[in-house]
Amino acid sequence: MEIRDKKGAPIQEGDYVYTRYRGGSHEGVVERVVVDNTTAAEEGVVNPPKVMYTDQHGHGVAHNPRTLKVQDK
Repeated sequence: MEIRDKKGAPIQEGDYVYTRYRGGSHEGVVERVVVDNTTAAEEGVVNPPKVMYTDQHGHGVAHNPRTLKVQDK
């Protein structure tokens, strides 16, 4: 299953992603892409697919792929 961002670009582990969030942003390098319910339960997230990464403030983030944009670092 190929996961895509809001512009249709594929998202993979190691990609740098960005999204606007509460007047600021969350951005970071993708650590995991959760695509099934079993893995989602292990990671503590619901409603896969989710893209998981650590943002610029050191917080763990899990976002829906269609809210993200893949960009160059």
